[in-house]
Amino acid sequence: MSITSIHNDALAAQLDNAINNKTKPLGSLGVLEALAKQIGLIQNTRNVALIKPTILVFAADHGVVAEGISAYPQDVTWQMVENFLARGAAINVFATQNNCELRVIDAGVNHDFGPRDGLTDRKLAHGTRNFAHEPAMSHDLCQTALAAGAALAAGLEGNVLGFGEMGIGNTTAAAALMHKLTGIPVAQCVGAGTGLSAEGILHKQRVIEAAVARHAQASAPADVLATFGGLEIAMMAGAMLKAAELRKVLLIDGFIVTSALLVAARMQPAILDYCVFAHCSDENGHKQMLDALCAKPLLNLGLRLGEGTGCALALPLLHAAVNFLNQMATFESAQVSEKSE
Repeated sequence: MSITSIHNDALAAQLDNAINNKTKPLGSLGVLEALAKQIGLIQNTRNVALIKPTILVFAADHGVVAEGISAYPQDVTWQMVENFLARGAAINVFATQNNCELRVIDAGVNHDFGPRDGLTDRKLAHGTRNFAHEPAMSHDLCQTALAAGAALAAGLEGNVLGFGEMGIGNTTAAAALMHKLTGIPVAQCVGAGTGLSAEGILHKQRVIEAAVARHAQASAPADVLATFGGLEIAMMAGAMLKAAELRKVLLIDGFIVTSALLVAARMQPAILDYCVFAHCSDENGHKQMLDALCAKPLLNLGLRLGEGTGCALALPLLHAAVNFLNQMATFESAQVSEKSE
């Protein structure tokens, strides 16, 4: 996969001129102006449009839960997938509210669902292995997950793709990825996840530190992903890479989704041009991960849920950016006097 930069001086100047000539003081729509310009550069046009926004929720299990790093049992992963399919989760509510298509992908849940309406079966294994003792995935399995994610993204019609996840233990995987790929100390990467106590967080930290020492040879992004990642994280990274290659807008959710992007960005740095960061999660470490990516999130609501909920909540801001660029009058068309020199 090869991702091209969205840099285009001529188009950037056209977009700046269109934005600045709207009936408002210069810069008065703040972040929405930068967002409108980014979407225009991604889509390579002044005539921007959001077509069939879709959120993909990837679900998988993690062998590292055997180390007691989660406040919830592993069964919660498949139970929450059932909740998604029954349209009972927060992401169902918010996606419906914002007229956004939602797709649930079984990337590697330790449960057999059978054929189900609303469930995309891409199960590659019944979860990963326990990275406290051995790599979470083989190199081949990790590459297969990346390719499966890319194929999913290639098959979607729309031009806006949001990412969500579900997987008990995946904040542990994400923290390990964050540490390995940024060098930020493990203690600053780990958080409460599903609600660990201070003692539980310290245990989680120690599990990751021991695993990092055991697998010290893993350094290349693909090797780090295979060693510490999850099937949902790998599949997300593959989908992100393909979506950017296809010049779609990538809407990035919280801590785990950002860890998948971190891997993808280490593989193809230009992917960051295509990313809109929905929010800063309340999960410890997310702000520092965003800072490492030089990312500016749209929202800060104290969310710590995952599922793509931040993407759904941020989507109206993308619509607002596109709509003001397309529909707002110019000083000339509205016959409004411009600022005096």
